[in-house]
Amino acid sequence: MRTETITSASNPKFRNLLLLQEKSKARREQGLFVVEGRRELEHCLEAGFTVKTLFCCPEIAGQAGLELAAHPRLERAAIIEMPEQLYRKAAYRESTEGVLAEVEYKSLKLEDLQLPENPLIVVLEAVEKPGNLGAVLRSADAAGAHAVIFCDPLTDLYNPNLIRASIGAVFTVPTVAASSEETIAFLKARHIQILTAQLQDSSPYYDVDMQRGTAIVMGTESTGLTPLWRQAADAHIRIPMLGRLDSLNVSVSAAILLYEAVRQRESANTCK
Repeated sequence: MRTETITSASNPKFRNLLLLQEKSKARREQGLFVVEGRRELEHCLEAGFTVKTLFCCPEIAGQAGLELAAHPRLERAAIIEMPEQLYRKAAYRESTEGVLAEVEYKSLKLEDLQLPENPLIVVLEAVEKPGNLGAVLRSADAAGAHAVIFCDPLTDLYNPNLIRASIGAVFTVPTVAASSEETIAFLKARHIQILTAQLQDSSPYYDVDMQRGTAIVMGTESTGLTPLWRQAADAHIRIPMLGRLDSLNVSVSAAILLYEAVRQRESANTCK
């Protein structure tokens, strides 16, 4: 474990940290992304990611920061300490326990997913807002979903805003980026039913069996799903809209549909 201290915002290592936070191109080129917060970083380490550099502010992190720096998976990481004033120039949130880390990419592919019998999967097509993606990941984690697949993503998986919004769920739920065509072929080959959330030609979500292997597919709030997914679906489902508006936030919709699957599965287990 190598430890050094930086005190200037013009330090090349500090400037690169900011670059990785702000530019997806820099993240792709360097194969690195930034994780902010002790809880998020712990989830990241538990998922087997490799930390290249840990930036720590002793004034904020205190004893907890020292304990984190001693984590076995940080043995080969460089440890860089910085004063509070400098740390706050890099941190996006107030309560991040004084730690930031540069982490190496580890991208899953569809074939890497280890799925159980009758898996529960969330598929998002072209959803771009990091806050929505992060919220869906949190719901997927809470509902015990086995994977989240981002199809034709407009935001990279390691966008700092997505990681923050997910509170680390991007590391606790297997998350994959793939094309819609690849994902449909993957689901069909494994006999996982495709349920598309849409208003047209659809049944209430609670009338559809979600106890078997199920992929819940959602698109953007403005345009919905493309015809490719509508045609590939085994069933079209909708959340009844009783007011004057015709759509819910995608993260809210995901939570409702995921917990219907949980309800059905738990009810089936209780009856056995």
